[in-house]
Amino acid sequence: LWLGGMGFLVKREYFRPRAQLLAEAAARVGPGASYYTLSMGGGPIGYSTSTLDTTPAGVTLQSNTTLDIQALGNAQRVGMTLVVNLTRALHLISFDAQLNSEAAKFKASGRVDGDTVLNVEIDAGGTRSSRQRIPLARPLVLAEMVSLRLAVGGNLQPGKTYTLRTFDPMLMQEREIAIAVLAESSYVVADSARFDSTAQRWVAVRWDTTRVFKVSQTYNGVSAESWIDEQGGIISATTESGFSMEKTAFELAVENWRIARDRGEGTAAGAGSDIISTTAIAANVQLHPDALRRLQVRLGNVRLSGFDLSGGRQRLSGDTLTIARERGFGEGPPGERPSAFDAPLPLVGTGDSDVAAALQSEALVQSDDPRIQAQARQIVGRERHAGRVAELLTRWVYATLEKKITVSVPSAAQVLESRSGDCNEHTVLYVALARAAGLPARTAAGVVYLRGRFYYHAWPEVWLGQWVAVDPTFGQFPADAAHLRFTVGGLARQMELIRLIGRLQLTVVHSE
Repeated sequence: LWLGGMGFLVKREYFRPRAQLLAEAAARVGPGASYYTLSMGGGPIGYSTSTLDTTPAGVTLQSNTTLDIQALGNAQRVGMTLVVNLTRALHLISFDAQLNSEAAKFKASGRVDGDTVLNVEIDAGGTRSSRQRIPLARPLVLAEMVSLRLAVGGNLQPGKTYTLRTFDPMLMQEREIAIAVLAESSYVVADSARFDSTAQRWVAVRWDTTRVFKVSQTYNGVSAESWIDEQGGIISATTESGFSMEKTAFELAVENWRIARDRGEGTAAGAGSDIISTTAIAANVQLHPDALRRLQVRLGNVRLSGFDLSGGRQRLSGDTLTIARERGFGEGPPGERPSAFDAPLPLVGTGDSDVAAALQSEALVQSDDPRIQAQARQIVGRERHAGRVAELLTRWVYATLEKKITVSVPSAAQVLESRSGDCNEHTVLYVALARAAGLPARTAAGVVYLRGRFYYHAWPEVWLGQWVAVDPTFGQFPADAAHLRFTVGGLARQMELIRLIGRLQLTVVHSE
């Protein structure tokens, strides 16, 4: 009996369910607020606040971020808010995420139902919200909670590595993150500040020394490093693209930012952070895209697996990508055109699941929205031939939308209303209009050549018996051969391009 009792006590103390251990550890985490200066390109671009609150039932995390993002010399202010409710074991109960910019507003809300289903509602400017039910194989963990989960789970041990599946509420998908605890050290953080009347800004006057752990997080080949304290709070973090956040006093993070804004200084200190210029790739030769029919490019310094490099106009052989522009668009006999160019809409009987999916309405591609459908009918008129409809849509989107760099989660319904945007807005509106007209269309993304450099870009592909690239941003039908496609699909797939930024090397080996 004595041995049995001891065995029961050992099991209860040392072999308890992990959820119970996490709940007990999280109960020891106190409420608090943290403030961060956000920087890129050597200067500040914004600030972020993070508030952690505990209740008898769980944990609530709220973060608010303000960024001034520079693109081709223009700064756009973007605000992001995330409110997350968690169980004591740090599993997701519900979330509310919002992104607001000059161009658009995006809101996503979700609630877990019985640990088996996530009910999501997305408001992206359509006549009605989009609702989804996502089956769950396990409790959800948000990426924002990784550091807290490591700390309360007792996993901040140098030399240890972990793999954790997290959920991104903006992209609506799970992703697997590789985590490595690299080192233990101490970190000095500004704790309080005073106002310097001479400099007319706040300066630090007191500092705290904190025990911290260096943690690396890697997703799909992209790494970020952070210093985390014993309570799971982020002290400092940097990414490979040059973005960084630093914990500091409220006045240094928020008030100094407001002072700079009121002075009209904006992001002058971060002048090297222009997201268009700094991510462009210099070309080794001068090209003439309008006359370009065939292009061969060697891709270097990146892992090519997982990208949509082959298919349609593109062929990958080793590390060399060949792009051949489609022929027969009004410049040759009908026999040279893609097989469905002259076919009547709607196209049926393709038997291809990808083509069928390219006719469906989505949360951000609201092809079933009455306004989208009415606009598609007005553009197309009585034309029913697939190729001609694709061309009419290309010309209309190109002529109608104001060319303007935009920071947003692009939504076809909002773009139709605003009539402005960059390549993402042009593409999402085109895809929605094409689907509304019965023409299968999808989003492609990669790089495009323009005046001596390759820039990251998005454009549509339409099904005309084969996938044909068009570009309503540049008014090209079909798109020139200097469009190098890396991904096919929506926002989640386009995010894969992040692992190319700052790494991809392009060498033009042949052009015709």
